[in-house]
Amino acid sequence: MSHPTRRRRSLAELLRLEVTGGLLLLTAAALALLLANSPLGDGYTELRDHHLGIPFLGLDLSVGHWASDGLLAVFFFVAGTELKRELTVGELRRPAAAALPVVAAIGGMVTPALVYLVVAVPRGGAPDGWAVPMATDIAFALGVLAVVGRHLPSALRTFLLTLAIVDDLIAILVIAVFFTSGLDPLALLGAAAGLALFRLLHGRGVRGWYWYVPLALAVWVLTYHSGVHATVAGVALGMLLRATPGDGEAEAPAERVGQLAQPFSAGIAVPVFALFAAGVSVSPGTVGKLAGEPEAAGVVAGLFLGKLLGIFGASWLLVRFTRARLAPTLRWPDIAGLALLAGVGFTVSLLITELAFADDPTVEEHAKVAVLLASLLAAGCASVVLTLRGRARLREAASPSHSAVT
Repeated sequence: MSHPTRRRRSLAELLRLEVTGGLLLLTAAALALLLANSPLGDGYTELRDHHLGIPFLGLDLSVGHWASDGLLAVFFFVAGTELKRELTVGELRRPAAAALPVVAAIGGMVTPALVYLVVAVPRGGAPDGWAVPMATDIAFALGVLAVVGRHLPSALRTFLLTLAIVDDLIAILVIAVFFTSGLDPLALLGAAAGLALFRLLHGRGVRGWYWYVPLALAVWVLTYHSGVHATVAGVALGMLLRATPGDGEAEAPAERVGQLAQPFSAGIAVPVFALFAAGVSVSPGTVGKLAGEPEAAGVVAGLFLGKLLGIFGASWLLVRFTRARLAPTLRWPDIAGLALLAGVGFTVSLLITELAFADDPTVEEHAKVAVLLASLLAAGCASVVLTLRGRARLREAASPSHSAVT
């Protein structure tokens, strides 16, 4: 009989795998769609909209909002630790190495927003949805790449990871700047003071979760009351952690704490969010009607075409007109497959959909269907392209000319 500690460690290691995170996310979204379109649909909706309050903290959120505002803050906390590591000791600390994926990420966010506006607004669609197709789901995209990219160079994963982290950073800034309403200066000041205290304790080497967890919860509550979306607190806390090991430390706090939080993020926070965010009613004619709805058409075009054109186009232009170069092991068809894969919006796109169309539940629901449809389309097409690229590389490796050269 296996030891309980060993079983917990094995489960945590399983949840840290990119494939596991992607599969759990996909399973939760599929279950949400199944529940929303089954005889249990009314019960599912009632559960999602049921309010759970904490009166002494001034909190009264529905179960769905607890998932998007609360649990998803853990996902953004992990993203914050990854961003801090990349900026400090990873690819983003070297401008020459980071230039291409950073520019690709910017192109892959600006172009989808423009495509949405061009497709939706002239047809009477709400311009508020411009940010929906901007985001790439890092967990899902890396999970798909882990499955279909086993024969592709590791440089492609590094490119995607760097691009997705920059994508997350810009998405966070978009949420903080454009989806903030009714700022409460005192609550915002309190959240800033909490972050400053967190950094002070961390900088002085104070240890113990009993200091940091209550302080992090206080920062989250104050951020929520400030009017800034509460998930921003998760990112800010993650980026405050030190990314280089100190004296006597085997690993840096950002890496250690990020690894500890990753299983909770991948195994609970993101799947539960997807379970309540992806549950939309899809009738037999819904998908056919989406093309006639400007917001939904704009989201699909933005995620599928906008990401492809933006990432591939920005990368090609930078290589064509500057000294930037692809990694020696990468080819342009690899970048095309990666650009398609970045069209998987999912988690952050669903969150922005809730924020952008909060005043129109029908548009919100149809936009969510569009996000799911575009994400599945992008993942499917990317899987085909990257699988073919992997097979081509295997043939190249097995060819007599390649063997002679190597």
